[in-house]
This record gives sequence, structure tokens and C-alpha cells, in this order.
Amino acid sequence: MQDIHPFYADLINVLYDRDHYKLALGQLNVARQLIDNISKDYLRLLKYGDSMFRCKQLKRAALGCMCTVMRKQGPTLAYLEEVRKHLARLPSIDPSTRTLLVCGYPNVGKSSFMNKVTRADVEVQPYAFTTKSLFVGHMDYKYQRWQVIDTPGILDHPLESRNTIEMQSITALAHLQCAILFFLDISGECGYTIEQQVSLLQNISPLFVNKPVILVATKIDRQPWATLDPAYQSMVRRARARACVCVCVCYVCVPLPFTCCYARALLCTSS
Repeated sequence: MQDIHPFYADLINVLYDRDHYKLALGQLNVARQLIDNISKDYLRLLKYGDSMFRCKQLKRAALGCMCTVMRKQGPTLAYLEEVRKHLARLPSIDPSTRTLLVCGYPNVGKSSFMNKVTRADVEVQPYAFTTKSLFVGHMDYKYQRWQVIDTPGILDHPLESRNTIEMQSITALAHLQCAILFFLDISGECGYTIEQQVSLLQNISPLFVNKPVILVATKIDRQPWATLDPAYQSMVRRARARACVCVCVCYVCVPLPFTCCYARALLCTSS
């Protein structure tokens, strides 16, 4: 656990509880030591076996003791097997490669954008929290490979109130060196107001330190930026100034059909 990247260490803690995982590994280690001691004890007894029958009886007794030790580890082994299966289903994320990380409130268009710019096939539905885990896609731009990560939606409430789905996004934001695309639905069709989305941007802004951030206004075919209430426009501009100090922030207007958003988003990110 101490030798892996902090992103994976915290992700394991979020999904499985690191202490429980370590406890399970510790119980298996104790069982291994007990089996080693049993084998040493019965090997010493075998030296004094006066017949083949006696040696076979000692062998059967040793195997019985070992099986008893392992039988008691049944629940621990079942838990570790479930962890292994779940880990095998997690996407392969390279923390050291060139990365775009898409984040924001639920149902603001993150997964639709992911499906358009990569070959990923993330489920898209018109309700919140369709994406329940991290998804990874890849794309090429100017002969360079980009890793794109779609994160579950985040709600604006205290850290201790966030569930496992939201904490996966927080873990990725905290530990991955990446360019961040914060999606803001200015039409309000996601079910959350612009005030709520701006508040979320401000609250998670400490996670943006030393990372390029792009504020992406989505669904402008439903609500064009030019006709948006000036009060909302100034609110978004103030939030950008407060949350992203010393970071190059650009507005990328992404309509639902996503015409031309691919090149424009990449152009802003690479700059």
C-alpha cells in the first residue's frame, strides 16, 4: 500500500476502506505464519516416526491443522476476492501521462463530451449520477496522446457528507496532475442553478492548485451565453477570478451536438 501512487492508495481507501483491507492482509499473514510453524513442528516429529504408518498419520494430522487454520480465513478470503474482482474492473489510469479531467455537477454533459472526443462508450441518461465511477478514454491531438477521464458528478456539500461516488472524483482531482475541464450548465437543465454550480467551483478550487483549468459553458444551444442574464454572466466571471487565480481560464461554449467543440477545447487546453 505504501509503494503505490497516492491516487490509487486513496481510491482503495474510498472504495474498500484501507484499514479493513490492511486488516484482511494482516490476518492472512498471521495464517501463513501459523502454517509455517505447523509444518516445522510436524517435520521434527517425522524424524522420530518408527514406521510408514506413523509418518502418514503425522502427515494427515499436519494437513488437518493447516486446513483448520485456512477454514477460519474463509470470510477474509471472500472479501479479498471481491476486492480483486472489483479492482480488475477499474479503468487503467496512468497518473504520469498527459491528462484531461472532466468534472462538474451531475447531468451537465460530461459523459456526452467524453463519448464525442474519445472512443469510450459511457452511458448517457437524462438523470443525475448515471456515471457512478471513473471512466477513461484516449484521443490524439497534434500527434500527442491524451488520456481523458470522466468523473462522477459532485454535489456542493461538505467533504464528510460526500458519498463514495463523489469521493472518486475528489480523489482524482486531488492526486492527478492534469488539465481540468469544469463543466457549467448555463441552461439549468441539469436540475441545479448557476449559483449552485458556481458555489461548487469555489469550494473545490483548492484542488486546482498548479493545474490548468478551463471553464466550459455547456448547452448553449438551449441558453446562449450572449442572452444569459448579465447578473449570471458577472457571477461566473467573478467565480473564475476567485477560484482560478494565476490559472489560464478560457470559456469554451459546447452545444449539445458538440460541433467544433473538440478542436476548440483542445486548443484552449494545450495553450
